[in-house]
Amino acid sequence: MALTIYERVGGFASVRRVVSAFYDRALESTIIAHHFEQIEMPKLIDHQTRFISFLMGGPASYTDEHIEHVHARLGITLEEFDEMVELLTETLEDFEFGSDDRLGRRCQSRTGAAQA
Repeated sequence: MALTIYERVGGFASVRRVVSAFYDRALESTIIAHHFEQIEMPKLIDHQTRFISFLMGGPASYTDEHIEHVHARLGITLEEFDEMVELLTETLEDFEFGSDDRLGRRCQSRTGAAQA
């Protein structure tokens, strides 16, 4: 049986390193940093790690409570979303996700569409 992306990258701890690096970049961004002023970053990082782990084929531990209490209040605009996609793409490149990875391809195609 083929390994999921989640298993190939090393599971929860590895995904958490990627998510933490992404939010380090986000907090340095003048475009989107203000969205995180009222958010507890350790909680956001934990919830986002669970969400991305689930998308990558990991355990289904991301709940509606996470969406309601963490992500729903951010109110990200399309421009800010594009900035986040760019930062995520850079983060994935730093962690050497291959071009065959589904998550990496989605980010690259979204960034390409935004730049066109």
